[in-house]
Amino acid sequence: MNKHIARLSKLISAVLILCIAIEVINIFHKPKVNLEVNSFLVDEDSLPMISAHRGGGLNNPENTMMAFRSAVVEYGAQVLECDLYLTEDGYLVFNHDPYIDLTCNVNGDITKEEVEQLCEDEANRHYIRDMTLEELRQYNFGYYFEDENGERIHKDKDPELNGLQITTVDQLFNEFYYNNPAHELLYILEIKEDGERGIQACRTLNEMIEMFNSFTPINAKQRVVVSSYHAEIEDELRLNYPELYRGASTDSATSFILTQLLRVNFLDKSDFACLQIPTTYDVKGISINLARKTIIRQAHRRGIAVQYWTVNDEDEMRMLIELGCDCITTDDPALLQSVLQEYRNS
Repeated sequence: MNKHIARLSKLISAVLILCIAIEVINIFHKPKVNLEVNSFLVDEDSLPMISAHRGGGLNNPENTMMAFRSAVVEYGAQVLECDLYLTEDGYLVFNHDPYIDLTCNVNGDITKEEVEQLCEDEANRHYIRDMTLEELRQYNFGYYFEDENGERIHKDKDPELNGLQITTVDQLFNEFYYNNPAHELLYILEIKEDGERGIQACRTLNEMIEMFNSFTPINAKQRVVVSSYHAEIEDELRLNYPELYRGASTDSATSFILTQLLRVNFLDKSDFACLQIPTTYDVKGISINLARKTIIRQAHRRGIAVQYWTVNDEDEMRMLIELGCDCITTDDPALLQSVLQEYRNS
């Protein structure tokens, strides 16, 4: 019996020593993201930045110049978060889905419900990859937007005159970099396509950033984070465009979070600039809370900015502000601006 007790005591001691060793390594292990400066980090005790998801799709027609201008000028957004697709003729445009039916009048004057039914058959969808920029620009991308009263207030407006055409990356960069060269607006640009089209999108986007970087007084490369949920596109960015700031892919974000939750931080090899995550994540019916100070703290120790999406609830906004995250991505920048103003006035 005494021998068993002695062995158990040694085992417990070994486990305790191992746990202490891991904790010590976690404390002193501080891998840093190899960035000159991470513009997406806020100063300690500062309020998080407003990131307008699709330009603020609850306030204005999503991914249009009308929305982007309003988010920045009216609602004080410091970041624009947008999804990218390549047109048939190689232009990068903003849209959430690979097809355009749900936001514009490509199918004529029919209701949103009729459009949704039509799109259940993929053969009826109008995919960006199959259309030229000229073809896409003839449509009104505010056609189905509804105001608080359920009125489609932009359906009869001229899309070109009212900033309701599909928006290209160079158009947005021209608005805030070329015409306003000292503007400090930040971008989170997500490449949605994978494979060869995703690789081409990386190449095209890098060329555009290089071009704008050549005539702005600020380093444009420090103001754009390029992200993708596809691991192969993340690898493409890492290997061939190391100067571009990257967001975490799904695999990289999962790896980072697991090392933090399991308290094995020293195993983390993250080299991305921004961790973009929801507040909760469901795995086989189990909800995992990601809105944790420990995740934010460990990311900050590595020079990584933490951005939560997509947050449209006032109480959830307040919770994240109290946690000290760097950025809150929302469809409602008007609401987030109001909440942040209360903190500034308190």
